[in-house]
Amino acid sequence: MFTTKANKIFQDVIEKYHVINTVDQPFENAYPKSDLLEHLLYRKCWIDTVQWHYEDIIRDPQIDPVAALTLKRKIDASNQDRTDMVEYIDSYFLEKYKDVSIKPGATINTESPAWGIDRLSILALKVYHMNEEATRKDASDTHRAACQKKLDILLEQRVDLSTAIDTLLKDIETGDKYMKVYKQMKMYNDDELNPVLRSQK
Repeated sequence: MFTTKANKIFQDVIEKYHVINTVDQPFENAYPKSDLLEHLLYRKCWIDTVQWHYEDIIRDPQIDPVAALTLKRKIDASNQDRTDMVEYIDSYFLEKYKDVSIKPGATINTESPAWGIDRLSILALKVYHMNEEATRKDASDTHRAACQKKLDILLEQRVDLSTAIDTLLKDIETGDKYMKVYKQMKMYNDDELNPVLRSQK
């Protein structure tokens, strides 16, 4: 199944990041561009993993305001990269299924395959970090037990989400559903659409 591969790649990415465990470490994709889907999934999860840790850092109540502003800009750029990667992954599936005969009565899904995959990547990060808390030796038994309960729910959620994504891809492949992708029309980075940026021109 597709998500078996995706979940394994996401796990590999997160473990690779935590070897050095710093947002400034260099990125090297484990898959060549010739393995396009794997290449995109690996890159997507790396972006998510770095941004997860950006979000931790910026919540430090003692953070220097200038450093916080710099980090906010990095988070904005990361969000744009994340959206771009989702669109690249959807483009992969659009190309893969472009010759499928759509059955009469076929429907679209509430989200595209890649946006489901986006949630699956974030869920992998939640699982990793909740497992850290559930096994943290310097935490109380109460804390570890509470986190284990949350981890169990996250693992169940991952099974359900993985099943839903695999079912969606199968339905698209058989023509029971079809893809309709809307490019993200983000306004806050556009100096024609964001009134603050427009006023600076």
